[in-house]
Amino acid sequence: MTHPTNRAEETRRAWHGVLEKYLEDRSTPLNAQYWSPMDTWSRDQIRAVQDEKIASVAPFLYENSDFYRRRFDGLGLAPTALKSVDDLIAKWPVITKQEMMEDAIAHPPFGTYTACGPDEWADRGWMHFSSSGSTGVPRVFRYTHFDRKFWEQANARALYSGGLRKGDTAFPMVGFGPHVFAWGVQYTLAAMNLPVIPGGGMDAKARATIIERFKPTTLVCTPSYAFYLGGVMREMGLDPAASSVKWLVTGGEPFSGVAGTVEKLQDLWGAMSVEFYGCTEVSPHCGGYSCPEYQTGDENFIHLMEDIQVWETVDPDTLAPVPMGDKGITVCTNLNSESSPQLRFLVGDYTRLSDAPCACGRNHIKGMGCLTGRSDDLINLRGIKFFPVQIEEAVRAIKGTGDEFQIRLTTMDDGLDVMTVLVEHTDSAVADVVAKEIRSRCEIRCAVEVRTPNSLPKSEMKAKRVFDERNKG
Repeated sequence: MTHPTNRAEETRRAWHGVLEKYLEDRSTPLNAQYWSPMDTWSRDQIRAVQDEKIASVAPFLYENSDFYRRRFDGLGLAPTALKSVDDLIAKWPVITKQEMMEDAIAHPPFGTYTACGPDEWADRGWMHFSSSGSTGVPRVFRYTHFDRKFWEQANARALYSGGLRKGDTAFPMVGFGPHVFAWGVQYTLAAMNLPVIPGGGMDAKARATIIERFKPTTLVCTPSYAFYLGGVMREMGLDPAASSVKWLVTGGEPFSGVAGTVEKLQDLWGAMSVEFYGCTEVSPHCGGYSCPEYQTGDENFIHLMEDIQVWETVDPDTLAPVPMGDKGITVCTNLNSESSPQLRFLVGDYTRLSDAPCACGRNHIKGMGCLTGRSDDLINLRGIKFFPVQIEEAVRAIKGTGDEFQIRLTTMDDGLDVMTVLVEHTDSAVADVVAKEIRSRCEIRCAVEVRTPNSLPKSEMKAKRVFDERNKG
C-alpha cells in the first residue's frame, strides 16, 4: 500500500538505485564457468552488499508498506536502526506465514505486506502469484516488470551453474498456474536466448512423443512428474535413459536431500538432475541452486544466492538463530525486489548452513543435505515426530517400489491415531519389508498397503502424499 508522500517516492527511488547498481543485463555468460562475476565474490564482498541493501530497504518498506510500518512502530524501532545484517538479526523478529495470513484477512485481497500497490501495478505490473494456501488463506504477491529483470539474471546464474548452455533446448512440463517456479524458468530461458518447446496442456504420452520426436535436452518439472513421465515412456516402449534429455531442472518439492531419490531419478533418465529452489514470498526467483560439485561429497548440498538474499537458520521452537553448521529451519531476507523485499521471513525448510568455500569457486553459503522439508510438514503421531521425507527414504530403500507413495493418518474407533503407508509394487509380500524399514528409520509401527504399479495418482505440480484424516476434536 503506497503512501502518497514525497518520502515514499524518495525511498522508492533510493531503493531502485541500489538495486540497479548491482543489476547486470546479460544474455551471454561471463565465461565457461560462471554467468556473472558476482558468482565468485568473496565473503566480505557479499556481506558489504547485503549491508548496503538492508540500510536502503528498511526505510523503503516503512514508507511503502503498511504492514512494515505497523511492525516497525510496534517494535518501537526506527527503520534507520537497520543498517546491517547484524542489526537485522539482532533487532527484527522473524515474520511468519501466520502474520501474513492475518494481514491478508484484515486487508483483502492483497494484504499490505508487499510494496506493490495499485499505482505500481497500473504503471508496471507484471504478474500476480499466490501461495498454495495449504496452511491457510492464500497469500497474494504482485510483481512488476522492474522485478522481472532481477529475476531473470538471478535465475540465469542458477541455470548456468546447473549446466545449461547454448545448444540446449528446454521442455517445461507444467500447467503455468499462479505458482512461481515454472514462470521464473520460462522468462529466464528467453533472457539466456535458449529455445523452448512449450509443454503445457498435454498428457504424459503426448509429452513422451515430443521428447522422442523433437529431442529436447532439458526437462523442467517437479521430481514426481519426472518419475511418472519416465514410467509412461517405458510403457510406450521408449527408454528415458536413451533419450536426448541430459538435464532435469526440478523444483516444487524436497528432492536432492532425500536419500535414494536423486540416484533413482538420474538412473531412470540417464541425466543430471539439478535443483531450482525458491518460494513465493521471498525468493520467487531462484534462491537455491545446484553447482557442478553438489553431488560429489558425502552429502548433497545446495548453494544459496547471498548477494540478493540473506539466509539464516533458526531453532524451530524458539526461532532463535542457531550456530553455523547446526541444523535449523530457514529464514530469508529478500534483497532483490521492489515488490516483495521481505525482512526475515520464516521459510521453514530444514538444513545446515556452511560458509566453507566450494570447489566450484562459488563462495555463497551452502545448505548441506539440501532442503529436507518444511517445519509445518512435521507429522506428530502418538508423540513420535517425523517428516514425510523419512517415509520416502524408507520406501526408496526397497527395491522395486514404484515412484509414488501415500501417507494416510486416521483415528480408530478407540481414539488411537494410526498411519497407513500406500506403496506401489508387483509383490504384495513387500508390505512387511516396507513396514520394517519405516519402523527402523522412524521408530514407529504402521500398516503398509501394496498397490499395483502406476495406480496411485500423479501430478505435474507438487505431489500430495500426506492425507491427515485424524479426529482433531
